[in-house]
Amino acid sequence: MGYVMEIMDRIKALIEEIRTTAYDFGSNLLVAFSGGMDSTAVALLCGEAIGKENVELVNVVYGPYTYSNSLEIVSDFAEEFGFRLAFVHNHQQEQIWKYGPSCNMCTRQVKMGSVLEYANGKLVVTGSNSSDTWGQTGLKLFNGMYAPLGDIGKEEVQAILDFYEVRIRRIGEHALREGCKLKHLLKPMTNPNYHGRATAIANEMVLDYFPSGNEIANVKITGPLSRNVAIINVKPFKEKVYALAEELKRIDVIDEVIVADKPLILDIVANPSIYRVKNSRFWIEEGRLKPEFAVPIKVEWHESRNNKLRTFHVVEVREWTTYEIERDKYSENCKKDLDTNSKTICSCSMPSVIPLMHMS
Repeated sequence: MGYVMEIMDRIKALIEEIRTTAYDFGSNLLVAFSGGMDSTAVALLCGEAIGKENVELVNVVYGPYTYSNSLEIVSDFAEEFGFRLAFVHNHQQEQIWKYGPSCNMCTRQVKMGSVLEYANGKLVVTGSNSSDTWGQTGLKLFNGMYAPLGDIGKEEVQAILDFYEVRIRRIGEHALREGCKLKHLLKPMTNPNYHGRATAIANEMVLDYFPSGNEIANVKITGPLSRNVAIINVKPFKEKVYALAEELKRIDVIDEVIVADKPLILDIVANPSIYRVKNSRFWIEEGRLKPEFAVPIKVEWHESRNNKLRTFHVVEVREWTTYEIERDKYSENCKKDLDTNSKTICSCSMPSVIPLMHMS
């Protein structure tokens, strides 16, 4: 009972804060809406604060890199809860990914850039919270964007959704991380018709085979630029994954298929600004890669000599044959690194912001 009252008090405080902020910026709000748990929670709170007629949801469509069920999910939510909804199309991710994987830059420039342009001066509300890099800045209001959930974590976000009795329909590959398919391309996209097409086809196909009940369901595209190596990640593991592997082998832009049914080693080359900063490597390995692989992975890092590579590139994947021998020591080292690095924000993925207001 006490926990329920605590959540109700938190929701009441958030609604009051949103109402006050909205009136300071013209009484209308746009919500950058992906259909995931964060943006859904913040949309419901905004609707309570200023009325749904004063809130517009804006969803960015990434062309072939948008999951096919995404448009249906966001449209159904808007219709059920009475929100206005606009779709904005932007395919500029290919220019960013040309120099290596960069979800944070895509979020800033493609997603939020598109929504801000559409907003035309209206305040844009995001679902950023304390679990992501924007939330860790401590800033709630910056550059025309407002993050009312900035000082709360995923558990509280889920509690807000539970309070409203809203169940999130998953968009894509991971139980906690919705997103576009391109996040599974773990190398530069120098040829969209080859690298990008492989990622788009494979990650739509995996959800055709495994549409629900998965903790993880994705296909990572790795390998040298001249070869697309597809790694199928499905957790919990299902035998049907081998049928998917056979079908993927027939795709003209996929050269090799690996089923993630045993521990793997990833050879990664990285830009010197990442390779030489331990916390940046840790951020990519622990926060970006491990949560989206169905098996234990070990990363062997190499400094890149390619001055065009802005982030990192998974150039080779092979079986981790000594996993059973190394497991205990590896887990111990990971725990030590986690304790050290969890207090430090990764500089390679910090948002570029001009703070307008700091809210504690």
